[in-house]
Amino acid sequence: MLDLEDIQTFVEVADAGGVSPAARRLGLSKSIVSRRLFRLESELGIQLLARTTRGAALTESGVAFREHAARICAEFEIARETILPAGDLRGRLRIAAPLSFGPTHLAPVLAELAKRHPLLGVHTSYSDRFIDIIAEGFDAAVRIGYLADSNLIARRVGPVFGKLVASPDYIRANGAPETPDELLSYEALMLGTETWHFVDGGKTIGVNPRGRFKADNGTALAAAAVAGLGIAHLPDFLTDHYVASGALVPVMTRFPLTEGGIFVVRPPGAHPARKVRVLTELLVEHFG
Repeated sequence: MLDLEDIQTFVEVADAGGVSPAARRLGLSKSIVSRRLFRLESELGIQLLARTTRGAALTESGVAFREHAARICAEFEIARETILPAGDLRGRLRIAAPLSFGPTHLAPVLAELAKRHPLLGVHTSYSDRFIDIIAEGFDAAVRIGYLADSNLIARRVGPVFGKLVASPDYIRANGAPETPDELLSYEALMLGTETWHFVDGGKTIGVNPRGRFKADNGTALAAAAVAGLGIAHLPDFLTDHYVASGALVPVMTRFPLTEGGIFVVRPPGAHPARKVRVLTELLVEHFG
């Protein structure tokens, strides 16, 4: 007989990359996690994980079993939630959130979620790196800006507005672009290799800027703009206080940026877990 708890533990170890990080996520001792894994492998009669000095790697059988095991765990969570009283949320909600937005804007909302649902564990990882929420075992992620195509399901919960900004010193030394085409002659401060989109009447114009300063964090790009390194494309929540103080000024205002959004993304599936639905509704309440 396979034990659901053992299957859930295996999925956690597979996603965390080892027994130790999985034990920390689960709030269990390493010995309990190891015992559950041993029991599951014994019942299946196959080795799911190859233990290494760096943690644990999935065997070929483990890779195949993990996909089915994760689906079993997700279906069980949905089944359990459907029979709980309407107000109760239990278990754990793992959320990935952007570092530039999460601690200041999202953290109070998640605190409210935990306050409303005292039986729910709320675990949040703040990072501006791209997170594969399926491979890393997250229930959902909050993403800001413009979504790339993916197999994830997204729900827009609010708008995000932004602008191009630069320091007064940079503008005095280099001038300021008046049109999107002129932007190519200026130093852009970028997240990576991206396209900036502008509204021109009823159409959208895309520009691929160029620049030598890149960072995966919007706060770092704002600091670079204040230092006079170039022009940055940033959301208002990162630049409003700099603009108010005069450290940054808006540029090329005749061509506003296209409106971005705040999105909740989740793994594919016909029915989201109720805890993800509750999170989404609370974010709409705050940001919609």
